[in-house]
Amino acid sequence: MQEMSRAEWEVMRVVWTKGAATSGDIIAVLAQKRDWADSTIKTLLRRLVAKKALATTKAGRQFTYTPRIGEQATMQQEAGDFFARLCDMKKGAVLTTLVQDTTLSQADIAKLQALLATKAKTAPTQVACNCLGDTCTCEMKEATSNGTD
Repeated sequence: MQEMSRAEWEVMRVVWTKGAATSGDIIAVLAQKRDWADSTIKTLLRRLVAKKALATTKAGRQFTYTPRIGEQATMQQEAGDFFARLCDMKKGAVLTTLVQDTTLSQADIAKLQALLATKAKTAPTQVACNCLGDTCTCEMKEATSNGTD
């Protein structure tokens, strides 16, 4: 699956929620959220079909769109791709901020607590930096380069 823009994500969220939707359905939902022209939404739909994120069927002049990719799997792939670009040493801080800024159910919090308790048993004292090149700003590399290792 090719990377999706933020606008394409908005369209996909509508289709994932509905399961199958006509372009008119999608336009009606997005008209309540965004000030997008119908032609913009139709362009986004065409792009998502070309990226194989959506399947389309035509009945007369009506197009119905269905997801070809799962919402949960796509979210996990996106999150994994994002975290793969981060320095390993800084991922914990990003996760902490995400948890702090995200509304979570009590069940979600309980799952996270259990997972963290399990991970804590085998976690290293410190995560090594894996930045590339000499432009790293991680505390670990700064301490090493300053001779304060």
